Amino acid sequence: MKKHNFSAGPCILPQEVLKKAADAVLNFNGIDLSLIEISHRSKEFVNVMENARGLVKELLSLPDGYSVLFLQGGASLEFLMTAYNLLKIDGKAAYLDTGAWAAKSIKEAKLLGEIDVIASSKDKTYNYIPKNYTIPADANYVHCTSNNTIYGTQIKEFPKTNSLLVCDMSSDIFSRQIDFAQFDLIYAGAQKNMGPAGTTLVIVKDEILGKTGRTIPSMLDYQVHISKDSMFNTPPVFPIYVSMLTLEWMKELGGIAAIEKMNEEKAAILYAEIDRNPHFKGFAVKEDRSLMNVTFNLTNEDDKEAFDKLWNAAGISGIKGHRSVGGYRASIYNAMPIESIKVLVETMQKLEKQFS
Repeated sequence: MKKHNFSAGPCILPQEVLKKAADAVLNFNGIDLSLIEISHRSKEFVNVMENARGLVKELLSLPDGYSVLFLQGGASLEFLMTAYNLLKIDGKAAYLDTGAWAAKSIKEAKLLGEIDVIASSKDKTYNYIPKNYTIPADANYVHCTSNNTIYGTQIKEFPKTNSLLVCDMSSDIFSRQIDFAQFDLIYAGAQKNMGPAGTTLVIVKDEILGKTGRTIPSMLDYQVHISKDSMFNTPPVFPIYVSMLTLEWMKELGGIAAIEKMNEEKAAILYAEIDRNPHFKGFAVKEDRSLMNVTFNLTNEDDKEAFDKLWNAAGISGIKGHRSVGGYRASIYNAMPIESIKVLVETMQKLEKQFS
């Protein structure tokens, strides 16, 4: 039976990418050596790193003046690195609290200085994106999380500020067209839309660095990693290679514009069924619904056993909601085929027929 993988992360990747990656583990580019046993300083892997960085800049239409890094530690380490590199001694930063990962970024940043939480949607279990907040004029930077994986919300309009703008895009980078040059720092764990867990994409405007007045440990200093082309220490070779393959796949599809169109179509089909089917209700408010993570609940919890049997029988995987929200979560990242969306919709319709 074909499996339909709705996992929130590590997530679905394109089949052609997985096949190429599998081949490279055995024999990379015909050199009779495995990708994961060659030197990261070899010309073969240096080419991978350079190609991956170049594809990021091309796909996101980044102007000159940005550096692209592939680091380790996940977005969780970036919560701290952001503050180390941008929060001035005796300065402060402004944060939007829109979910569990935003809250964790706030907790880490508070270790280094004053953090002003300018808006939060915690009062309603993060089912909406706060609006009409005020950004303090003296903030060193403003931090937001573009897509909230657990709750299924997504920022549609980013903060307008004269401060530096920082965004955690772990679960929706490369999924939609936005002006990426409005951000001074972007970071994203690879495992939600780009590759396997193990590397983190960081995009930083060079001119903003080195201005905090604090001493930064080498492994946490963006300038150190930039000076070493993401090879200050041994990089995560396999995740970077798979990310490069996925970036090539995106380019071949037609870039972000083509991907966004497909993502909008997939999300529209699923949200339409949630709104139409009396057995389901959406979790996130409609205006803030994510294109990547579709969260929904049963209108009658007595239907849970029947629905769980139906989606298991259909080969659907990874659809259980996070424990803090309950219900269900369909993560429909870039590589999710529309056929899998249709299988899920048909399964939801079977539940309706079963109890009609």
